[in-house]
Amino acid sequence: MKPILVVEDSPMVVKIIRHVLSQSSLVQASYASSFAEARECVEKAKVPFFAALVDLTLPDADNGEVVDYTLSLGIPTIVLTSSYDEKRRELLVNKGIVDYVTKEGRYSYEYALGTLHRLIRNSSIKVLVVDDSSVQRRIVSQLLGLHLFQVLEAEDGVEAIRVFLDNPDIKLIITDYNMPNMDGFDLIRNIRVKYEKTDLGIIGVSSESEGSLSAKFIKFGASDFLKKPFNHEEFYCRINHNIDMIEMIEKIRDSANRDELTGIFHRQYFFKQGRDLYARACDNCTPIAAAVIDLDHFGEINDNYGNDFGDQLMRVVAKQLEDAFGRFFIARADGQEFYVLMPGLDNDKALSYVGRVRQLLSGAAHNVEGTEIAVTFTVGVSNKMGRSLDDQMHNAMRCLKRAKEAGRDLVVGDD
Repeated sequence: MKPILVVEDSPMVVKIIRHVLSQSSLVQASYASSFAEARECVEKAKVPFFAALVDLTLPDADNGEVVDYTLSLGIPTIVLTSSYDEKRRELLVNKGIVDYVTKEGRYSYEYALGTLHRLIRNSSIKVLVVDDSSVQRRIVSQLLGLHLFQVLEAEDGVEAIRVFLDNPDIKLIITDYNMPNMDGFDLIRNIRVKYEKTDLGIIGVSSESEGSLSAKFIKFGASDFLKKPFNHEEFYCRINHNIDMIEMIEKIRDSANRDELTGIFHRQYFFKQGRDLYARACDNCTPIAAAVIDLDHFGEINDNYGNDFGDQLMRVVAKQLEDAFGRFFIARADGQEFYVLMPGLDNDKALSYVGRVRQLLSGAAHNVEGTEIAVTFTVGVSNKMGRSLDDQMHNAMRCLKRAKEAGRDLVVGDD
């Protein structure tokens, strides 16, 4: 959880903020009702505050001094104010605040929480700024930096492609139109050969007055367009809109690849991704171990305690297995079986690793609906790759069968 500083002197507003922030598992707030208390919170904090939610007017700082203070410490600051004033807004924006929120009801505070969540996510998102003007690159990069994005720069389309190839996890490109070597249109055309709008956002920017420029950007494959000079708030709205869209698509795709009951990957996705891991191991002549995990007698648990009880227990056990094999690739195959692929492990190392997991988890008591119940599991592990991933999984199933015949609650590998 990220530590957040909240500075607000109104007990009623604090009560609302506490309630709104309590719904988040990503932030942990410290509260102050004055400038003096805010300084005390900062001085006593064990780790620096990730961000601050600050009232503009306080009993001991009625001219926004607390905002200057948090900004001077490099703390991303969201300002709370009881009224909207254009001159004041412009002054605060120029100081480098993250956002400006009026106290107009619960939605305002939920919006502030959403902005905090956005900042947390932004810290892992890469944005590439492409412009032949170093001044314009610096302006855009500074704006992105205020919202904690990881910012990369390029001075033309050719350099942008080099940077992008070195950083394929870039989520957004902001590109000027008129540049030497390769202009914005050609850059977009080259990138869209491989990357769809659902994978990578591109915002075109230009100061040129040609009216159809925005339409041309969109037709070449841009996701959006901004005319320079742009309003800071419009800039952030466009950025957030495009990032939100990409994240929403990613979330939908991820959800489609997961088992509905347990939330871990399902069988179809295991074979889809697993074949890539298998092929990579073949190409690099490196070992890869496959494991099939079977929860012992789980059908009897459903028979004795009911399906709802069994579902709850399955979710608990699946989460433990996912944590234990987090560095590898695990999926729920079907019913009470799980598949695991462990790239880089030969059979001895794979058996040792799976054996330690079994010792830690197998037979451990789980409390479900007030009932203590233990679950053991049996595992077959194989490094015999055969001609395909299907062959290797079949070999792991053979090892699992031998383990079951030997009495269950065992790990059995290749002969």
